[in-house]
Amino acid sequence: MQPETTGAINTEGPLHEPGLAARRSAGQCGRMSDAVVDVITELERRRFAAMVAGDFDEFAAVCHPELMYTHSTGATDTLESYLAKCRAGYYVYHLIDHPVEKIVVSGPTALVLGQMHADLNVGGVSKQLHNSSLAVWVDVDGTWQLIAYQPTPLP
Repeated sequence: MQPETTGAINTEGPLHEPGLAARRSAGQCGRMSDAVVDVITELERRRFAAMVAGDFDEFAAVCHPELMYTHSTGATDTLESYLAKCRAGYYVYHLIDHPVEKIVVSGPTALVLGQMHADLNVGGVSKQLHNSSLAVWVDVDGTWQLIAYQPTPLP
């Protein structure tokens, strides 16, 4: 299976079969872990696709109510404050490339190490981002939700 490159989002990066390289990197080969990695991989794709599409309800649907979304500037938003800025047009995403390097699942927590490259407008100013990123997902009653995101600018 080829990585998804259609449209303005790519969440596969070096993963040529969805979730396969992530499972190998994490040393997870059991069926349960494979299934969780596949779910997290799809959720990562959905959240970035939602941001590019301006579908903020879809983005909110995959997030934990206590989301801490830290930006590459070091500023942190809650789910509510981030959505308010997006809906007001402060953040407008045009393109996001999100290669996933590794997914580690430990109990009800999944860590996604990757990169986030984006073309966007921030407060009306065009920007390009090139970040390493860490996303934290938690399983809440059988539903995986994004609870934290932390990008760090690449040198």
